[in-house]
Order: sequence, then C-alpha cells, then structure tokens
Amino acid sequence: MTAGSAPARPGPPPALALLAAAHGGPALAVAAIAGLLALRGDLRPLDAAVVTGAVLTGQLTIGWGNDLRDLPRDRAVGRTDKPLATGALPVGRVVRALVAAALACLVLSALAGWRSALVNVVLVTGAGHVYNLGLKATAWSWVPYAGAFGALPSAVTLAGPSPAWAPLWTTGAGAALGVGAHLLNTLPDLADDERTGVRGLPHRIGERPSRVLAAVLLPAASLLAVLGPAGTPPAWAWVVLALVAVLAALTLAARGRTPFRAAVAIALLDVMLLVAAG
Repeated sequence: MTAGSAPARPGPPPALALLAAAHGGPALAVAAIAGLLALRGDLRPLDAAVVTGAVLTGQLTIGWGNDLRDLPRDRAVGRTDKPLATGALPVGRVVRALVAAALACLVLSALAGWRSALVNVVLVTGAGHVYNLGLKATAWSWVPYAGAFGALPSAVTLAGPSPAWAPLWTTGAGAALGVGAHLLNTLPDLADDERTGVRGLPHRIGERPSRVLAAVLLPAASLLAVLGPAGTPPAWAWVVLALVAVLAALTLAARGRTPFRAAVAIALLDVMLLVAAG
C-alpha cells in the first residue's frame, strides 16, 4: 500500500457503491423533477424519457466528478460514507462510469433538441462541474445551484414540440429552491469542509444564518410557484402555503434537527408546487 492511500475495506456491491459515489439520491431527485415536469407539460412520452435521461446522466457525472475531485480531502477527514475514500470503489471504475455517463448525456441531450441540449449540458450539468472544480470554495458557491435549478424547467420546455423558455416565475422559483438546497446540503459537512479549506457561502455566513436564509428562500419559491401561474390559485395551494409558513417558523425557532427537517419538508413541497403548476 502506498503512502497516503486508504486501505480497502469491505463495502457495498459495486453497483450500489457507484450509485453512492454519484450522490445517487440527489441525482435521482433532480431527474425525477425533470421527469415530472416533462409529464406535466406537453412532451410526448418518448421526448419526456429522453430529456429525463439526459438530466439523469448529467447529474451522475456531477456526483462522480465531485467525489473524484474531493478524494484527497475525503480521505484526510476520514469520510466513511464515501466508497472512493474508503477504498471500497476503485478510482478507475468511477472514471469509466463518468465518461460513459458524459457520452450518454451528450447523446440524449442532442436527441432532445439543440436548445434543450445547450441548456442541460451548459447550464444544468455544466454548473455542477463548475461548482466541483472550485466555485464551491468561494463566496459564489450558490451561483451554480441558482443557475442549474433555475434552468432545469427550460431544459424540459425546450425539448417539447413547441420549444420555449420556461416562464420567469418558474425560473425564479427553481433558482430559490436551488440555493436553499445548497444551504441545506452543506450544513452537515461544515466542520469537515473548514478543516480542508472549503469555504463556500454557508461556511462564511455560519450555520444559523444559513438556516435563516434557507427559511426565506424556500418559502419564496413556494410563493412564486403559487402566485406565478396565470389565474386564481386553487384552494389546496393556499393550504400548502399555510403549511410552508408553519414549517418556516419551525426552521427559525425550533432546536436540534427539527429546523433542518422542516426546511427539507418545505423543499419537497416546493417541488410538488412546481410540478403541479406545470
């Protein structure tokens, strides 16, 4: 074993280890949002499947790229939840998976149409790689999240039979949701990140202000999703907004893990509102 390398440890099956290294949960969640938006819109089933696949494969490249980039840092802080860091997953396997997913993303994006392809490859997937390659350690760490989540609805609408940019309220709601997700996603790793010199926006403003900012941005996304579409919002949307208000209050006033869980619940409700609004 060479100096500085991690000893191999028994780990999950290769497929599960690859999914973990790709940050499978968030990747699948983003793809699911794209798929639901596609089904809610006017896309044909095949077009919906293609654009969803394009988003999913792009998200997988972001996850694998993140763990490859962070490998020395993850080993330095002893991350046991990262198969690459523990040695349970060979680096070469992840590199090959990343290349295959990148090629699939390019092909599927092209099949979705050149407009959707540019948005997905440059603004949605590209933003994630810009974050991985250095922006995550700066005060501008929130920008890729705002850009990627704000552009995601347009990656879907531009793949339809009548390509068009998503409405501005959808873009704004997606951007607010994305920045809120960034703040929430970073909170559990603040201490480890600080130890290895990663200081994005949440690290610079601190845990409490990050929670407060998330508690503002996520309800703002809810408001945009309810008030943005033309016409009178349905009665159930007001009920959801009332629930969001209660959860936002918990995010600000509760202690322990409750604020984090309340903020995650708001994010899930935001996704529901966005999909319902189409």
